[in-house]
Amino acid sequence: MSAASFEDFEADARALGFNEVTERHWEPMAVVETHTHPFAVRALVVRGDMWLTVGGETRHLRPGDTFELDRDVPH
Repeated sequence: MSAASFEDFEADARALGFNEVTERHWEPMAVVETHTHPFAVRALVVRGDMWLTVGGETRHLRPGDTFELDRDVPH
């Protein structure tokens, strides 16, 4: 997905059956400790960038990048 807006992403997610679409904002340099979710995750970076570590592999994500995680996957 290239340069999609949050609104486009939300419409696509709902069409795929996701019943909740949430927009999150973090302060620059924020660190979120390793955690899991009791639901599958599909995410889009809209602005800024982030580092995502899953299973010992770290990805640098920028606007337009997406990622998906199954439920209960530590990241």
